[in-house]
Amino acid sequence: MTEPAPRIDYANLPTPTEGFLVTLFITVRKVARSRDFYSRVLGGTVVLDENACMVRLSNSWIIMNPGGPPTPDKPEISVVDYEAGNTTSIFLNLRVADIQACYEEWKAKGAEFMRDPDGYLIEVGQSTGLLHGTLAAKRPEDLPG
Repeated sequence: MTEPAPRIDYANLPTPTEGFLVTLFITVRKVARSRDFYSRVLGGTVVLDENACMVRLSNSWIIMNPGGPPTPDKPEISVVDYEAGNTTSIFLNLRVADIQACYEEWKAKGAEFMRDPDGYLIEVGQSTGLLHGTLAAKRPEDLPG
């Protein structure tokens, strides 16, 4: 018996009509678990279920697949699992309109702020100062008075 073909949401595939767009590929240990996190918790749209899984997250796409040995198109590269810890070389940065509302919604859905099921760091921020042409003060000496 053959496995059914993965479901594909053609309307949400990352296919630019001009120029290019950016997608992020992450190596995951369990595709179903990560697909659930990015779709159910963060509200993404599943575009492709498996091989590789693809989730549209607002105006971006995250592609997820397990690690593996070199492939014909990358014969010198092995894709390895991310080792979560206190260091990182890549993380997802989400800009939201209302950080408190996102915190409450995502926490209620089981998110721990903020790592995905494989331990990838997710930074969430609200850029209200940028919307008004100012940057928020980051150091105590930058604060007024």
